[in-house]
Amino acid sequence: MSDSPHRKLTMADIRQLSDKAIVEAIIARDAEITKLFFYEKCYPLFKSVFEKYETDCKDCIEFINEIYVHIMVRSSKTGLSKLEGFGFNCTLTNWLKIVTENFCHQIFKKKKRMPIDEKPDGSDSLDQITDSIGIDLHFLDLSDLDKLLGMMSNERYRLLIRFRYVEGRTNEETAGLLGMNMDNYYNKHRLAKKQFRQILKKEKLI
Repeated sequence: MSDSPHRKLTMADIRQLSDKAIVEAIIARDAEITKLFFYEKCYPLFKSVFEKYETDCKDCIEFINEIYVHIMVRSSKTGLSKLEGFGFNCTLTNWLKIVTENFCHQIFKKKKRMPIDEKPDGSDSLDQITDSIGIDLHFLDLSDLDKLLGMMSNERYRLLIRFRYVEGRTNEETAGLLGMNMDNYYNKHRLAKKQFRQILKKEKLI
């Protein structure tokens, strides 16, 4: 970035770094890169989530500190933190948004005022899968979702999730497209969600 080892990094420097370099720096406790990326570049991302939930944090910085701990603490089972398990199948900022949303979804109540860009309850769309797999998927970019679906080993399960939750088709329409009767469909539906949940766990999204 510079011939001088003492020059302070700027946001322009951070934008030139790859996601891999940023992750490695944060894991290595690089204070400068962590501050610029996590607390400055991603501040609007965290603030948008902070304003949606009734957290016990006094301000957004305290909330960001909580998310930082959430992704950095190592699991007693795997020995890895969530950030160390990030598989780079989506952008780092989108991964952070998903992890933050679902952290809040699990432990905090939503504020009564619904954000303008949020879909109302009952919409037949991607986020309806959340009740069964515990993740708010409508925050995924379609390109990132395609990568996650592509990791599913069973093609029919992958198509089932796509038809039902990405394209918003009904159970009956999805069963018809897959050539299944409804009894078979509901069984495969359960297995498809289970397989997709395993992908999300592997990518540290839940």
